[in-house]
Amino acid sequence: MKKFILLLLLTSSFVLGDTVFAKPKPSIVEPRKIVFSIKSADNEEINHVLSSANNVLKFYGPENVHMRIVTYYHGIRALLKKEKVLASRVRALMQIDVEFVACGNTMRTKNIKENELVDGTEIVTTGIVEMIERVKDGWVNIVP
Repeated sequence: MKKFILLLLLTSSFVLGDTVFAKPKPSIVEPRKIVFSIKSADNEEINHVLSSANNVLKFYGPENVHMRIVTYYHGIRALLKKEKVLASRVRALMQIDVEFVACGNTMRTKNIKENELVDGTEIVTTGIVEMIERVKDGWVNIVP
């Protein structure tokens, strides 16, 4: 009897453990709108955000997600061409339509020119305001 109960508990946990999608389910027509921010220059934190973004895309499928990654303050380092490893990861995510955004205020403060950023980076006036506006528009702000 104990074995049967244990087996029942184990199999039900697999069934109950599956993710149940909120309505409407993610699709090309109704994509999940997700925004991440990078504000630290720390490699571990930057890579954690990029890996988290990648994991979300793997789960939902890139066609079912509209994703923006906003960089400001020291996090703008993630978008610098001279940061070869990070730039490579950013370009790979751009290939599957992840949008990367740089804070114009940070660029002015740090004297960063547009041509120093990974090609395809969008520049906005203020990164933090970009985050506020995306959340206000219904985007989910993920803080890994």
